[in-house]
Amino acid sequence: MKRLIRITIPAVCALVLVSCNDWLREDGPMTSSLSEFFTSDEAAIQSVNAAYAPLMWEYNNTYFCEWFIGDIASDDALKGGQNISDMADVYDIENFRTISNNGLLLEYYRAQYQGIQRANLCIEQVSAMDPEIFEDDEIQARVIAEAKFLRAYYYFRLVRIFGGVPLVKEPIYSSDDWVQQRASLDDIYGFITKNLEEAEPNLPLKSQYDASDLGRVTKGAAQAMLMKVYLYWGNFKDQGVSSTAVDCYGSAKTWGDKFLNEQAAEYRLCDDYADNFTLEGENGPESIFEIQYMEEPTSDYGEGNGFTRGTFTTILTRSRSTLLENPGWGMNKPTDNLYKEFETGDPRRDESIRVMQDNEIANESEEIYLGCRNVAVKRTLPTADGYVMLTHNTRSPINNPVYRLADFYLLYAEVCLANNDETGAKTYLEKVRSRARGTSSDLPAFPDYEIRDYTQGYAMHRLADTPEDLEMAIRHERRVELAMEGHRWFDLCRWGIVKEVMDAYKADETEDARNAMSEFIKGKHELFPIPDEEVRLSGLQQNNGY
Repeated sequence: MKRLIRITIPAVCALVLVSCNDWLREDGPMTSSLSEFFTSDEAAIQSVNAAYAPLMWEYNNTYFCEWFIGDIASDDALKGGQNISDMADVYDIENFRTISNNGLLLEYYRAQYQGIQRANLCIEQVSAMDPEIFEDDEIQARVIAEAKFLRAYYYFRLVRIFGGVPLVKEPIYSSDDWVQQRASLDDIYGFITKNLEEAEPNLPLKSQYDASDLGRVTKGAAQAMLMKVYLYWGNFKDQGVSSTAVDCYGSAKTWGDKFLNEQAAEYRLCDDYADNFTLEGENGPESIFEIQYMEEPTSDYGEGNGFTRGTFTTILTRSRSTLLENPGWGMNKPTDNLYKEFETGDPRRDESIRVMQDNEIANESEEIYLGCRNVAVKRTLPTADGYVMLTHNTRSPINNPVYRLADFYLLYAEVCLANNDETGAKTYLEKVRSRARGTSSDLPAFPDYEIRDYTQGYAMHRLADTPEDLEMAIRHERRVELAMEGHRWFDLCRWGIVKEVMDAYKADETEDARNAMSEFIKGKHELFPIPDEEVRLSGLQQNNGY
């Protein structure tokens, strides 16, 4: 869906802004009322298109790609950049020094609520439209379902980083409604699952969309997200955050089974792992949901959110070396710790990490960050000679595959294990390993291999055929299969092992990196602070320890 979703919808945005000012007695000239806009099926589609747009936002007053948390806060990546002063907000995230005025967190937080506001407006207004307006009877229900999925997804992004947040279920039309208190974690997860369950029946299969609409939310995406969200909810309940996790794990299994039964013809693993991260492989057979981008020769410096429809990730993560054509800014540097996690012969390592050699480095002081010379490979558009040239230095068309089938399989393996189905867990673990293995003899099936034990300072551990070691094997597989895709931090937090892992990681790092890190405080650093501007605006209770 390289064009439909990426449309910027000024009319819809203007409607939101006008409607928020009910204290004004008269509308300004050249403005439209909501009732004047929502009069056609095209208006409904434009409204939901506008709700997709904040997913792709990565820059306003600073860069705020989600991998700045998902990768860099974890043991998978170091910040990188020109030096430690480059993007100080990310340096703080990397080293557990984050405070509540962190600009990246503020921009990220507000972008998600922009998406929620747009989804709320779409749901309210399209639901009120006369069904006879629509040429196709299914469009109205589908648009509402897309908006409900998006609203759920924005809340899922927020709850993983901040915990309970204000739960805004309707468009905000008055400044009196700006003050919203935080909801509980249970309330947020309950709202997310309710939205996804309401959306699922009215969403098409992936194969039912035209090529121009690929990238829109599908029935399969809703089913897969429901399994993922229920698993997360159960994981946090297991940590004593709320009540029993049994029901959550049961619901996760129900939705995972439904996906496998109903979506078998819609999705499959790509034959080549690397195809998931190329332009040619976008929206491919393994893609369940991905954020859409397109290349355009414009710059949005000083313009703010939504001015460009390209991604910054490519230029942010490319090597800084001027010996490579069209270099980047060298951020999100894979750690040696991650590099060593890959088993001997695992081809995914070199598809995820490039170790820059001495003859490839032009400026050591800028390209070797705290002793780390590695650079990310995924979504950088590499070629044999360097990189794909971009029409604008900071714009890339490569999509962000936030949920793909291998991710689902490994989550489903966890769900099976949580429901005492070891056979199912082994089956779906092996599906992922089998694709990575290909025709080689490397990467044997569970349990005939060794992996590093996070809880024992990354010592090598020979797996045995036990539930505990099967869990360890699944966690290992998630790390290497999804390396540098922004999942690691959230996995560690929901598993409840982030303190142990980060302490072991710190001991395993270079002296320079260790000296930069503050101590990880259990019960505090699993969440990030609510931005202080939002705390002041609504009198929100801050997260523990901030």
